[in-house]
Amino acid sequence: MKKFIVGFLACVLALNIYNSAFAIDRIEVVKTFSEKNVAPNRVWVGTFQLVWNDFMDEILKGPVKFISGEQKVAKALNKQEFKVSMLSPDSYYKTYGKPTLELKGQIETAIMEKFGEKSEILEQINWSDPDNAVFLYTMLKKEFKFVNRFTQLPSGDFGPYHTDYFGINESGREILYSNVRVLFYDSPSEFAVALNTRTNDEVYIYRTEENKPFNSIYKDMNKKTAKYKGSHEFMKGDKIKVPYVAFKKDVNFDELCNRIIKNTDEMYFEKALQTVDFDLNESGVKLKSEAALDVNFVSFLPQSPKEGRNLEVTNTFYIFMKEKDKGMPYFAARVKDLILFNPQKQSKKSS
Repeated sequence: MKKFIVGFLACVLALNIYNSAFAIDRIEVVKTFSEKNVAPNRVWVGTFQLVWNDFMDEILKGPVKFISGEQKVAKALNKQEFKVSMLSPDSYYKTYGKPTLELKGQIETAIMEKFGEKSEILEQINWSDPDNAVFLYTMLKKEFKFVNRFTQLPSGDFGPYHTDYFGINESGREILYSNVRVLFYDSPSEFAVALNTRTNDEVYIYRTEENKPFNSIYKDMNKKTAKYKGSHEFMKGDKIKVPYVAFKKDVNFDELCNRIIKNTDEMYFEKALQTVDFDLNESGVKLKSEAALDVNFVSFLPQSPKEGRNLEVTNTFYIFMKEKDKGMPYFAARVKDLILFNPQKQSKKSS
């Protein structure tokens, strides 16, 4: 019996590890803010667009086109809808050059001095490859606090799961009201709020069941905000709760790799990498994202692959983050299956 119990617990542990790894794979990283992608759980950060911009502007001196294969993704990235001007200089580091160990060391020193961070991308690059052409790199680092620390609230339901929340309940301290600006409120299942911070960053939470590309959702939110005639202030009787969100994800955009680029000396993308590390809690937000393009010359090219408003976020929602004086967000996420985004906070809701 003892062996059976030990074996059973080992199977349960293995299954939990497998489910956790599989769950992270079901968060899809999209390449552009306007990508026609409606995956239930997805995220976008502007870092990959920035390395693509640098390849276009500094290396290729024009749009990226492949000799063969799908061109749609490249065309979308060539539009450069997100640019470095949409970020403050203290929030990013970027560079490019011949892929050598010297460049690797320069990047490691720079991001440690500026952000106190280490890279999760650089070790994936073969710095001694004789076919190396150019390496382009960007890191975005954001870490900021809300105006006041929100209250930790009792756990509650989110879809089919039970999760932890933070926010302001009906008896919450009035000092917390300055944390929240109500953008619009149509119903408990259709509203948007801005969570105010001590920096130039804003966090938008949009509760809706709509599933459209990020740019369409963001436009809808702004239109509804402009039309809203109610008070934008958080008032006595209002309540808000937001689930904790924390996840890490890294991806190689395979569809962009191993395709010869037009108007080059037979260059191709060996790797097109992006990482996202995100944490939203009662104190504030931490975001770190890296992106890189490892560009090689062809030698051997592998084959391709009317009462108090209820602002409680208890089901599908979007997160947008932007700097106050900029016209476009630098981060977006759609959260439907919350267990994918913060599995340590979740448990299956009892029936």
